[in-house]
Amino acid sequence: MKNPVTMQSSAVSRNAAALIATVAAGAAVYWLRDILTPLAMALFLLIMIDGVKRTVAARTPLNDRWAGVAALVLVVLAFFASIGIIVNGAAGFFGEASGVSQNIGPRIDQIIRDVYGMARLNNPPTAQELINGVDIRGYVASIAIQAQGIASGAFFVMVYLGFLLASQIGFRRKIVAMFPQKRQRDEAIAVFERVRGGVEGYIWVQTVTGAMICVVAWILMRAVGLQNAEFWTFVIFIVGFIPVLGGAVAGLAPPLFALVQFPSYWPALILLVGLQTILFIVGNMIQPRMQGDNQNIDPVVVLLSLAFWGKLWGVVGMFLSTPLAVMAMAILAEFQGSRWMAILLSGDGEPYADEGKSNRKKAGETETETEGRAGA
Repeated sequence: MKNPVTMQSSAVSRNAAALIATVAAGAAVYWLRDILTPLAMALFLLIMIDGVKRTVAARTPLNDRWAGVAALVLVVLAFFASIGIIVNGAAGFFGEASGVSQNIGPRIDQIIRDVYGMARLNNPPTAQELINGVDIRGYVASIAIQAQGIASGAFFVMVYLGFLLASQIGFRRKIVAMFPQKRQRDEAIAVFERVRGGVEGYIWVQTVTGAMICVVAWILMRAVGLQNAEFWTFVIFIVGFIPVLGGAVAGLAPPLFALVQFPSYWPALILLVGLQTILFIVGNMIQPRMQGDNQNIDPVVVLLSLAFWGKLWGVVGMFLSTPLAVMAMAILAEFQGSRWMAILLSGDGEPYADEGKSNRKKAGETETETEGRAGA
């Protein structure tokens, strides 16, 4: 019988302490979610402001100060505009003027009758019979509470963002005080730049690919005459930042509402095929080429991060799940004791993009030298 693998007591105690610390940290993140959720969103906006600031400073004659002001105004206006478009668009779409609320019941009844007719079944149920056991008022109340929470959460996000911007003034002095030696200070700054670069790369890729999808989606929705095509286009762009679930919402929500709006099934079928096609092309051909080393994360980790942060922080956690995974991988890779976790999180086993390239280059040079010696 094979003997079991033995581990040193120090390794066992260290791993047990790491496991306990992880569980305790997860519990703290859950209990403090009302405080940490707007703080995380504020940090996300701060990174966006910094990236926009450097872009504006590089492409315009503005100095760093005015470029920062312009970036702050742009990001804050885009943040509040996004919330306003989502809330007002949803209210208008489900309002009486759109006709959706009046048509949804009879249209669902017609769809059920058609499905039963295709299956050669008798006595199809009505929509009212199907939803008798569903607490509609409870869902409406929950949606209202979430809408109110979005408004209050946006206020706290802005408060946190203001204090984070104010604290940037002394950030350089804090770094010098924490790391008096230049080598350590350079390493800390390099870690920060890796984290910032990973998050900014993710935002850039999702923004560009989301814009591609939205252009095609808007053309399709306008072509079939779907109501509130602009609202649905914006929803598709926003949910594109949520991995896995974002693609499902973008590809299925407009066709489902097309079923309610139109008496024919062809507009919904056109939207379904067209949206699924563009999502497949962008997700499998364009996006992987753009990501490169910016999002070197294992797909399983992306899925687990989505489930984990969605459970802890709800929709905001889903939105920030991938940036948080990128940040965790970059930080864990800096310490010898936690580097193995960064390797597991990475997609190719190389948490550092530049390190991976250098290792592959060295390996290629070694193979070339070996082949040269063998040929000689």
